[in-house]
Amino acid sequence: MNLPAIKPSSYSFGETNFNGLLNHPVSITGMMGDSHAAAFGEQCFSPGTAKVTMGTGSSILMNIGNEVKASPHGIMTTVCWSTEHRVDYAFEGVIVSCGSTIEWLKNNLGIFTDSRETEAMATSVADNNGVYLIPAFSGLGAPYWDMSMKASITGLTFDSNKNHVVRAALESISFQVKDVIEVMEQKAEIVLKVLMADGGITSNKFVMQLLSDLLELRVIKLETPEVSALGAAYMAGLKAGIFTDLEHLQSLNTDKHFTEPDRKNTHVKQWHAGWRAAIEGSSAIERVELS
Repeated sequence: MNLPAIKPSSYSFGETNFNGLLNHPVSITGMMGDSHAAAFGEQCFSPGTAKVTMGTGSSILMNIGNEVKASPHGIMTTVCWSTEHRVDYAFEGVIVSCGSTIEWLKNNLGIFTDSRETEAMATSVADNNGVYLIPAFSGLGAPYWDMSMKASITGLTFDSNKNHVVRAALESISFQVKDVIEVMEQKAEIVLKVLMADGGITSNKFVMQLLSDLLELRVIKLETPEVSALGAAYMAGLKAGIFTDLEHLQSLNTDKHFTEPDRKNTHVKQWHAGWRAAIEGSSAIERVELS
């Protein structure tokens, strides 16, 4: 068996001219996977810093420090990022359906024609009117990891309308992220300090505000569309000497958007409790212990 040697993400891997495409060789000094590069690009440099990528699905990585910790059910332990002098580990949770839920409402049910309409639809009603959408179209991901579960919409009455269903779909995104982070905090015994967000869904202010309210924490969005590429560039730049250290990186890319929690939103815990009840009523397997 001939496998490559394990090296840190910041390392001199070699040179290439891309088969003659370039007139001089270029050094390759950084190599990272997509989600982990996003975490580094969003400066998850210390325990309790985390990032969430919200696209078709969602990937959540929380830095847990320089020691490996056993991961809970539905969560994975992974290397967050590494240099030749340091390795930071992370808990990773993968949510199966986020943006794909919204696309299903558009393409299969025809409730709206443009996903950008969903924010206004969700805020046009005071709450979800007891409606919850469990987006288990391909099973339910972290932290429940019940691949046998099917998607469902519960709590419908004659008072329900399409805006309540759309709101329930958007809420399911923030609720799932909240559930994952709670499990990570409990198992790692680390309180979430900073949450960075990226991905197409971050343009939806309703989702971002609900997530901030649920976590009772500021959610930060970098005004940089390709944070994975940014993270890989940071890592390569460290080895190439373009950047001196992590403190240097923290001084860069200060163009950020902040979503602050609304402390007056006293209903958010009640809404989340309703989500938990809907999950427990749908799942046929052993429940994940969430406080």
